[in-house]
Amino acid sequence: MKLDNKICIVTGAASGIGREIAARYAREGGRVAIADLNLAAAQATADDLRREGLQAMAVAMDVTDEAAVERGVADVVAAWGGVDVLVSNAGVQIVHPLEEFPYAEWKKMLAIHLDGAFLTTKACLPHMYRAGGGSVIYMGSVHSKLASVLKAPYVTAKHGLIGLAKVIAKEGAAHGVRANVICPGFVRTPLVDKQIPEQAEKLGISEDDVIKKVMLKDTVDGEFTTTADVAEVALLFATFPSNALTGQSLVVSHGWYMQ
Repeated sequence: MKLDNKICIVTGAASGIGREIAARYAREGGRVAIADLNLAAAQATADDLRREGLQAMAVAMDVTDEAAVERGVADVVAAWGGVDVLVSNAGVQIVHPLEEFPYAEWKKMLAIHLDGAFLTTKACLPHMYRAGGGSVIYMGSVHSKLASVLKAPYVTAKHGLIGLAKVIAKEGAAHGVRANVICPGFVRTPLVDKQIPEQAEKLGISEDDVIKKVMLKDTVDGEFTTTADVAEVALLFATFPSNALTGQSLVVSHGWYMQ
């Protein structure tokens, strides 16, 4: 078991990519906290994993609320004694042309993606430092490397996560803490399904053209990245045995972006 009894917090883990990562970690022996704004959905995910004989707990967490983050992390530490792996995955998508982007929605996007990463990391690092090691993993995007129309705050936030991870890699090295960013291409989750009609309307094209000519046009095979693809990379970063990859980001995109 690659994560035997390692204590893992995954935010936004009640569905989508976060749920897949949480399940992958639990099946590798990890004790996984399903942290989500929707506690009922988090509990349902934790219950599903426990029915498999795996170790999981549900935690209510609004990643934009410092007190809520600290309470959630404290609940995990009280239950299991520490934190070894943090996956900051919670995210949303809102699309508008920049000149029409409501400031409140800009701030909401940055709060969830960037403030959420900062607050969860800040809450978890002391426990990792005391234990002598840990892994911090941020959910970036191909948009951590490239820009797309209609996504100004999302692109800004995802670029910012790479900078934050580099700082954590520098500061955490003396304490055995690594930091990395996973940069998926388009993954067919409810978040992406919501974008398809929105972009079709904004761009004046069909939903099929959004998929083929916008989302997947630069992949090598016309395929969506899968949640399982992303979970495998999350497992790699969580279990990598040295600092050789710390501070690095890895694109998982079926060749959409190559570096």
